[in-house]
Amino acid sequence: MADHCSPTFEQLATALGFSCTEAGGVVEVRNPLALENWTLPVLEFTIVLGSVLALIFAIVRLRRNGDPTNLALWFGATAYLFIIEPPLYFPAAFGIEEHVDTMFAHNVFTVDFLWGRLPLYIVAIYPLMATLAFEIVRTLGVFRQYGALVGAVCVGFVHHAFYEIFDHLGPQLRWWEWSTTNPINQPMFDSVPLPSVVVFAALWPMSLALCVQYFVGRYVDEGRYFSGLQLLSRTIAIGILASLGTFILPLPATVFGMGSTTVRGVLYAAELVIVTLVAIPILARQWLRLRRETSDVPRYTNSFVQCYSVVYLCVMAVLWVTALPGFFGAVDGRTSEGDPVGNLWYTLGCFIVAILCAIAIFTVPQRRAEERRNTSTGEYAATDAA
Repeated sequence: MADHCSPTFEQLATALGFSCTEAGGVVEVRNPLALENWTLPVLEFTIVLGSVLALIFAIVRLRRNGDPTNLALWFGATAYLFIIEPPLYFPAAFGIEEHVDTMFAHNVFTVDFLWGRLPLYIVAIYPLMATLAFEIVRTLGVFRQYGALVGAVCVGFVHHAFYEIFDHLGPQLRWWEWSTTNPINQPMFDSVPLPSVVVFAALWPMSLALCVQYFVGRYVDEGRYFSGLQLLSRTIAIGILASLGTFILPLPATVFGMGSTTVRGVLYAAELVIVTLVAIPILARQWLRLRRETSDVPRYTNSFVQCYSVVYLCVMAVLWVTALPGFFGAVDGRTSEGDPVGNLWYTLGCFIVAILCAIAIFTVPQRRAEERRNTSTGEYAATDAA
C-alpha cells in the first residue's frame, strides 16, 4: 500500500514508531504485548469490550421489549464512522488530496484495518461513546420532557465530557498523532485541534442523537414497532444524515473563519459554549425533577450504561495518573520523549461533568417492576433487560 503512503502520513507514522509501507493489509493482527506501550492494549480492550456489551444490550432490549432505539444508535454510529473516516485516511483515493491532507495517524494496535489506518478500537469507540451519552440523557428523561433537539444538544454535551478525557490523553501516550501543520486542524488546543474538541466530541454525537430520536426513538416512545426492513432503512438514513449534520453544524466556523485562525477558533468555542449553556441547566433540572417526582410510572434505565460509565472513567483515571509524571515533566508542551501533552485542567473539568452524569443516573429513583412496554405512555419499567 506504498502508493497510499502520503509524505504527511509517513511522517506521522514514523513519529509513532511504525512504517506506513510495512503496515499490514486489509486486516492485521499483532501481539498486544509488542505494541508501543502497555496503555494501548488496555485502551483497546476497554473500548472493544464496552462496544460489544453495548451491542448485546441493544439486541436483548429489542428482543425483550421491542425497542430498537439502542440498535439504531449502535449501527447508526458505525455507519457514520465508515462514511466519515475512509476519506480522511485516503484523501488521494477519494480525489480530495488537493483540499484535504492527512489530518492524523493512529498508532498500530492489536487489530488494525486498512493498512494501519483504522484500529478496531476506533470502530468500537463510536457506538460505545454514543451509547453512553445517549442513554445517560435518555435515563434522565430529557427527550421525553424537552423533545429531540434539546435532548440531542444534551447528548453532545455529555459525549464531549466523556470523549475529551480520552482525547487529551491520546497524543501523549502515542495512541495517535495529529498533523499540526494542517490548516484544518487549526487552531490547536494544546495537543488537540479545537475542531476535534468541538466537532467530533460534541457536534457529531449531537447530530447522531437528533437523527436517532427523530427517526426511531420518538416513535418507540409512542408505542410503535418497526419491521426489520424499516429499521434497516432508518438506520442507514441515520448514518447518512448524521454525517451531513457534522458538515452543517460547524458551518459558522468553517465559513466565517476561512481567512482567520483566530476567528475560526472563537466561533468553534462559541458553538461549544452554546451547547454547554443549554445542556447544564436542562440536565440539572431533569435530575432534580425526577428526584422530586412521586409518580408510580416505571422509569427507563440502562444498567449497562450505569456500570460501564464507571468502568470507563476508572480506566481513564488510571491511565491519566500513570501519565502525570510525563505531563508535569513536560517542557514547552512536550514530554522528555517529545510527545505533546493535553490540557489537564480542561480534562479535570470533563472528569467532573462525566462523574456527575454517572452519579445522576445512579441516583434517579427507580420504580422496580417486571420490565414491560407501556404503550400508553411510551415509558419503560425500571428494571432493564441487561
